Amino acid sequence: MFQVRQRYFRPIYSQLGWLCLLLFLGGAIVQAQESGGALIGGAGIFRPKNPEARRVTNPTRPPRPRPNNTTRPEAHPDPAEVEEKFQNLISDGNDARDGRKYAAAETFYRDAVKLKPQDTRAFQGLGNVFVDQSRWEDAEEAYRKAVEFAPTNPDALIALSYVLVQPRTGAVNAKRFTDAENFARRATQLAPTNGVAFDRLGVAMVARGLVNADTEAAFRHAVELEPNNVVAQVHLARALVRMKRQSEAEPIFKAAIEKAQQDAPTLVLIADSMQAEYQWTDSEPVLRRALQLDPKNPGALYLLGRYLTASQKYADAEPILRSAVEVNPKFFNSRNILARVYLALERYDDAFKTYNDAVSLAQDADRRDLAGNFGFTGVGDGYMKAGRPKDALRAYDRALQIDPLNAGLQAKIAAARAKVTP
Repeated sequence: MFQVRQRYFRPIYSQLGWLCLLLFLGGAIVQAQESGGALIGGAGIFRPKNPEARRVTNPTRPPRPRPNNTTRPEAHPDPAEVEEKFQNLISDGNDARDGRKYAAAETFYRDAVKLKPQDTRAFQGLGNVFVDQSRWEDAEEAYRKAVEFAPTNPDALIALSYVLVQPRTGAVNAKRFTDAENFARRATQLAPTNGVAFDRLGVAMVARGLVNADTEAAFRHAVELEPNNVVAQVHLARALVRMKRQSEAEPIFKAAIEKAQQDAPTLVLIADSMQAEYQWTDSEPVLRRALQLDPKNPGALYLLGRYLTASQKYADAEPILRSAVEVNPKFFNSRNILARVYLALERYDDAFKTYNDAVSLAQDADRRDLAGNFGFTGVGDGYMKAGRPKDALRAYDRALQIDPLNAGLQAKIAAARAKVTP
């Protein structure tokens, strides 16, 4: 099922088709490629560890007596009671996160922060929840706090390095990529037998454009430390491809696929690598296998929906992308592509609503795209074609709110008004 052939490593260029695909997907692929693409990977591929917690179910310590003449909180709460509540909140947050109940998990961790504002575990938990939802800026802020309060915690350093290499439209990437390398390198020094730390170091170097002998050494050491770390094997293979050493990469990649058949996150990483090499059709069975293992894997749902959309299989893409949004409601790209699917299916009301839901999730550089031909302007054009000028005017007005300098919208608005006015 997962045969590896030399062509996995040889890009196939179709200038017109690829250009159209990039335009349709609104730059999501370009963003990934600019920061390392498959060598980086998104949520669902790397899962930061939950912070440690010990649930206290039946405390043996009797509660402290409280004064009868006041209802105020104690000026000096019992540290043991605070620690018990904190541990239980972290444990509840971990359970909610494992159950993909992200909103509940975030609430538990935030309550833990209120109890102990300088405990790294609460911020680490928050960062994890944000990673699961691809909320990279929120995750970075939380992990930086975690590292500030526990600068020798390798798990927090690894997680922060991971977040810093994620593509963000319009962000200043060079500084973040340098920080990512520094944090990963510090993690390798603190935990010299941690293969994940060396893998993230290699990824950070690739993000900086450093694909050389040192990068290869980091990935190879990660594999040596943890021979079953399939993710590191895929990263090593991809680095070798970039170094024009396909013959060395192919057996590593093949072995990784064989090992990963029961591991959904790694299958997602492999499929992402295939799509980065333009092997879109070959990625489909890998992603479907991942979804057999984990039907709610956010990375698998997004990549499969992206592939089906790029293949113009809009009716098949729609339920997959809806599931991706349900699992990860704050991930902009899933909503954006789902809206474009509705646009292609001429379901303009659904497209308008989905674009509108995506606006609050969009970074500044994405907002202009939401106003364009594959956004509210396209929805307005669809309404006009369907003989619904009043709805078209609503869509054009929304586009103008997002992109007030778009001169072309004025003519469209005038045409729609002319149709509405008797």
